[in-house]
Amino acid sequence: MDRLSDRFFLAAMDLRGHGASGKPASSEAYTDTKLWGDDVRAVMAAAAMERPVLAGWSYGSRVIAAYLATHGQADISGIALAGGILAIGEAREPWMVGDASPGLDRDLYTDDIVRRLGATARFVEACTAQPLDRLTYAEMVGVNMLCPAHVRRALFAASVDFRPVFAELSAPALVIHGAQDRVVTPATGEAAARIMPSGRHLPYDGVGHIPFLEAPDRFAEDLGSFVTSLQS
Repeated sequence: MDRLSDRFFLAAMDLRGHGASGKPASSEAYTDTKLWGDDVRAVMAAAAMERPVLAGWSYGSRVIAAYLATHGQADISGIALAGGILAIGEAREPWMVGDASPGLDRDLYTDDIVRRLGATARFVEACTAQPLDRLTYAEMVGVNMLCPAHVRRALFAASVDFRPVFAELSAPALVIHGAQDRVVTPATGEAAARIMPSGRHLPYDGVGHIPFLEAPDRFAEDLGSFVTSLQS
């Protein structure tokens, strides 16, 4: 397997409210666009990054859009989206919503941990076109459960359309999207690439919502080639 970490410096961050990151109780900690942009800026500064490529999966598209809206594009080389969303809240249009969208299962947001665990297991199962092996599936459910109910509710409480921000992006952009994505529709990936002046769309046949996990070698090659092209 081609490991991107063998070729590039990578900084993978737990988003606020996720993983080992802090999980503030107030909804404003997640609805304020500036905070998301500042988080990315802080990681870039801490890691002394110079003109990195910002890569985001799913909700990570919102975080990248927040960075662009808050700090502009002068200090980045490009962006890459994998199964990325284009809007949240009332700004999200029906054609963007897959039949396994987390917004359609209210148990994902309940404080009842048993119901939330069951909904999370269903969600992870629906994220891939082919079943994951038992260990990976269990790890994915566990990682998702690290995001508590109050954070999940707040993540989509705001109404934000990222399309105007992406439309102003002059830097190169790569959009990778599974053709069998049931969470964020494939049409969303196509639209994202069209919106961005230098956007390139790579659909992955036979792949669902997690292209880097379902087709890791192809994903590493495509993302690596994209980053390398920006260095020449």
